[in-house]
Amino acid sequence: GRELGGVEPLELAFSRPRPPRQTFEGAGYAFSVDRPLLDRLTALGDRHDATPHMVLLAAFQVLLSRYGGRRDFAVGSPVAGRSEPELEPLVGMFVNVLALPARLEGDPSFAELVRRTRETCLDAYAHQELPFAQLVSELNVPRDVSRPPVFQAVLAVQNYAVQRDDTALGLPVEVEPFGVRASGTRFDLELFLQEWPEGLYGSFNYNTDLFAEEDVALLASHLGRLLDAVATTPDAPLSGLDALTDEERAFETERFNDTAVDRPATTLTALFAEQAARTPDAVAVAVEDRPALTYRALDALADRIAARLATEGVGPGDLVAVSAERSPELVAGLLGVLRTGAAYTPLEPDYPAERLAFLLADSDAPVLLTQRGLATPDGCTARVLLLDDPAEWPRARAVPAGPRPDDTAYLIYTSGSTGRPKGVPNSHRAIANRVQWMQEAYRIGPDDAVLQKTPTGFDVSVWEFFWPLTTGARIVLAKPGGQKDSGYLRDLVVSAGVTVAHFVPAMLTAFLSEEGVERCTGLRRVVCSGEALPPDAARELTSRLPGLSLANLYGPTEAAVDVSAWECAGPMETVPIGLPIDNTRLYVLDERLRPVPPGAPGELHIGGTAVALGYHRRPGLTATRFVPDPYGPPGSRLYRTGDLARRRPDGTLEHLGRIDQQIKLRGLRIEPGETEAALRAQPGIADAAVVL
Repeated sequence: GRELGGVEPLELAFSRPRPPRQTFEGAGYAFSVDRPLLDRLTALGDRHDATPHMVLLAAFQVLLSRYGGRRDFAVGSPVAGRSEPELEPLVGMFVNVLALPARLEGDPSFAELVRRTRETCLDAYAHQELPFAQLVSELNVPRDVSRPPVFQAVLAVQNYAVQRDDTALGLPVEVEPFGVRASGTRFDLELFLQEWPEGLYGSFNYNTDLFAEEDVALLASHLGRLLDAVATTPDAPLSGLDALTDEERAFETERFNDTAVDRPATTLTALFAEQAARTPDAVAVAVEDRPALTYRALDALADRIAARLATEGVGPGDLVAVSAERSPELVAGLLGVLRTGAAYTPLEPDYPAERLAFLLADSDAPVLLTQRGLATPDGCTARVLLLDDPAEWPRARAVPAGPRPDDTAYLIYTSGSTGRPKGVPNSHRAIANRVQWMQEAYRIGPDDAVLQKTPTGFDVSVWEFFWPLTTGARIVLAKPGGQKDSGYLRDLVVSAGVTVAHFVPAMLTAFLSEEGVERCTGLRRVVCSGEALPPDAARELTSRLPGLSLANLYGPTEAAVDVSAWECAGPMETVPIGLPIDNTRLYVLDERLRPVPPGAPGELHIGGTAVALGYHRRPGLTATRFVPDPYGPPGSRLYRTGDLARRRPDGTLEHLGRIDQQIKLRGLRIEPGETEAALRAQPGIADAAVVL
């Protein structure tokens, strides 16, 4: 029981999601291991005083770990249950099933793993009389009708000798393997292995609720290559074992990452200037109870702000803090900052004063753009300019030259696991590519209205501002705080003629709970991101608004907003995050940056133009998370997202959760460690733990 206390359910991520209740229908898949390889494995076991069963169990655990993305699981193994001498002469069924925990911690060699497995097996054999049902009871395992308790995979090795000539088990009969098509299974996956003169005869019995035949065929082929690898280099670290073919590596690294699109390098300001010249009299920004701003008026106000900022010494390489409620002046302020060649860093006005003070100090912004009535952060040494005071913005005399494509466009802070928020800068090249991709994928124009409701402290706001402004559409600004009121948003979509809107899935669910959503007939495109999109919500939205298109996007702050996309259409058991966008590469890799087996879970890595510039003033953390890209051009980098993902056979990606403790709550990215650090700093609190 002590050895099994930390094991977790093993989920082998393949093509079929686990149903809420099992049917336990099964099927079989046969394969073989040739005699020379079996002899090498047997010799490996002999060198470490281990039986073939122990060697094969160790290899099976490695296989399951790679496909399940876990190291803390158990494998079942049947035993005869006749350890007591008085049971030997009795006729009857005494078979029990042992739960054998995997011991994959660290990065042991396979030889070391065999030694660990031997110890585990011997300990378990010493207690083999303990009924499995009693073990489950003593462990107090929560019962779940969707999966077997304690372990989900079983290995059975038949190690009695068989002769092919005229005897088997001492009987005058000839015996040969006979494949049996399984019709049921008690577990997710059962592996049966039996020794014959030709080698090992193997059969996977699998749960058809979870696996397709091609999934199990892939498991069998990788098990064979893995056995050959461990027999050849038993002293190599497990992380160094590679059982993939060249074709399988290319499936992950090349086939779905051919996303190169030749676009001239540009900036957000250049794209806006081109659009303002095309449609100067079109409405650029609309807000309730206030006159709208045309592209011409917005362009002029942005010029005035840029010119004034330049007189304060703001230019390329600088950061300008922006703390303002949603308004036309906020939009002009962001454009004005960018026109100086500087980058903006947003400070949400409703953040706690202490957090605002930290962000302002960490960014070291020389200027703060804000509004009347909003508090200035404590200790602010920046020059404060009021966006809503016309006297601050005289007529522009000389407008700065503007940014270059590789200059930073914005720096947004995100939660930090140590309690210290970290700033993420993204370049004009990256965000311009993102905006241009979105236009080509979901084309909008002067007849469209994009709802801007995401706070500026979240990167979705970047495309809500700049996609419409570079395509001739108009921005419809929600009132401050309006993003939290689903009834208000429904009415605004109708009254303002909104055609495009973004929702985090939690807010989409709230939006759908409102009566009268069917009146939003002008809404033709909804984009979701920020957390997993429930299939039920996707189906309900498209059924209540039949003419609407729904896209599910994915991307961390450490990239230029979104890096993958999926168009939601047709039946959906789960909603994938899709395929990479233009000039972006996505890889599912292991801890050594190698492709995982097709369909297996691994850490999602982002490469290409979208990758951010690192962490602001955090070189150590930058070096840890932004690493050289072994599959891209020289000098390119990957961002290690910490997200667990798998690739479907059609190349689309599924998000499976996190490899660390980070959580998403109503679209907000939260590091529990940051909250824990804040709690520990309070008087009288010695330690703290944060859970969702």
